[in-house]
Amino acid sequence: MADNIFDHQGKRVHFIGIGGSSMSGLAGLLSELGFEVTGSDNTRSHKTEHLEEKGIPVHIGHDAANVRGASAIVYSAAIGPENAERREAARLGIPQIERCDLIGQLMEGYEFAVGVSGTHGKTTTTAMLAQAFLQAGADPTVHIGGELDFIGGSTRKGDHRDFICEACEFHGSFLHFKPTVAIITNIDEDHLDYFKDIDDIEATFARYAALLPKHGWCIAWGDDFRARRVAENAGCNFMTYGLGEDCMLRPENLTYDERGCASFTAVLNGEALGDFRLNVASEANMLDALAVICASHIRGLEMAKVSEALAGYVGAHRRFELTSVTDGVKCYTDYGHNPAEIKNALKIASMQPHGRLWSVWQPHTYSRTKTLFDAFVTTFDGVDELLITDIMGAREVDPGDINSQMLLEPIRARGVHVTHTPTFDDAEAYLRAHWQPGDLMISHGCGNIDLLNEQIALHGDTVR
Repeated sequence: MADNIFDHQGKRVHFIGIGGSSMSGLAGLLSELGFEVTGSDNTRSHKTEHLEEKGIPVHIGHDAANVRGASAIVYSAAIGPENAERREAARLGIPQIERCDLIGQLMEGYEFAVGVSGTHGKTTTTAMLAQAFLQAGADPTVHIGGELDFIGGSTRKGDHRDFICEACEFHGSFLHFKPTVAIITNIDEDHLDYFKDIDDIEATFARYAALLPKHGWCIAWGDDFRARRVAENAGCNFMTYGLGEDCMLRPENLTYDERGCASFTAVLNGEALGDFRLNVASEANMLDALAVICASHIRGLEMAKVSEALAGYVGAHRRFELTSVTDGVKCYTDYGHNPAEIKNALKIASMQPHGRLWSVWQPHTYSRTKTLFDAFVTTFDGVDELLITDIMGAREVDPGDINSQMLLEPIRARGVHVTHTPTFDDAEAYLRAHWQPGDLMISHGCGNIDLLNEQIALHGDTVR
């Protein structure tokens, strides 16, 4: 049983790895709840600078001295017990709380606690849901794994009725949460360095759904047979959404405009809930909006307000985000890092007016690159120019049996013009030497590939 964070309210809580997207948001939320918060991270970033602007001290570099005097520490799964600060906390007997336990403790006691899970689409669905709830008059506490300008970042403190958060399956993190409503956007292969196979992944989602109380709700994409099966066997109320005739909530009169943005009538079991028009492109975003409509309906929100919110939703940062127009080229970045997510981003990109389509991919972790190698080889079909940087190892040590160069020939054999550009400087130099006005560039990855877009914007002629 993890130490309870509220036993330390008013005292100093130290975050190890505070610059992470989830950790930085939680640090800010605890500060709002009356905790004295400090943190440390290996590198300075926009997130650490933003925390410092809020008055939260951040040490760059991990040092045992950073935890001395703290009442408790918070760490993520990426911070192992050998970390200098965790070792010092253990020596001093300072309680250590893992990030997922903290989220579970924060969720507990909320009447409508929504955990948004799924292999793809968690951040978009959570962000859409937060905006819908707020514009419909609710006051949710929110924790998103990305940043949403509508709430001023990745978290917000609300009243004690509604809690909306991302629920990630990696390392079984969401099994520590306390949801009353679970959204499952899909169940697909990923994190195969942790899970044995797709059946193991589905079983873990089933364990997550089993956390719901009898009066709770499991909302699932009904066209995904695994997600549907989990919802139907959750032991509580369930609702499915999707295109299939057997889905409870369906989009009727569905059309897409020239940008690929959907308009439709949401129909639940034959009853029209309202008309919706989205401002973000692709079928994937339309499906995420259906999940939001399900949760909003269960909560009893006014559908006209939800429709207005979804029409005004323009996306979270790093989700097909336009970062600059440089040399006449529109430059986007997208957090997608597995084949399905990258394909979706490329589909959206292809819908935009463009000359040549450039893709810059930073593979994330050696294990993912290796286990999904064959799928990655087929991901970039239709791209005019593909640049691949070196693999970002993140939490992993280079095993020596996988690298970016191994992808070149198999991808080239499919007719894609692909080039290895090891660093961001290499990628920018190649782009600037070869792209033409009217082209479109999109970078992919959940590492620090967005820094490439930042340096392009810095050196460019027009910044959004």
